[in-house]
Amino acid sequence: MKKADLVTIISDKTGVTKKDSAIMVDLVFSEITKALAEGDKVSLVGFGTFSVKDRAGRVGINPAKKGEKVVIPATRVPSFKAGKALKEAVK
Repeated sequence: MKKADLVTIISDKTGVTKKDSAIMVDLVFSEITKALAEGDKVSLVGFGTFSVKDRAGRVGINPAKKGEKVVIPATRVPSFKAGKALKEAVK
């Protein structure tokens, strides 16, 4: 499923125009992104929890140049943990 498919489904099920549905979808994604950028968790009961995790720096190997070691810096990455209802629906 793509974002456009989600917009169409919301539009069809609510009677809202596709343009307004697209605005709503963009707003939801924007607010989730903003919360994560601020280091907050976003919990959607039954669906799951979005959070930010710290990934430690490490030394890796450059696959293009065999044996060359490169330093991979520490970074923050988004994470998602599926909720119970989502896990059950996927089984």
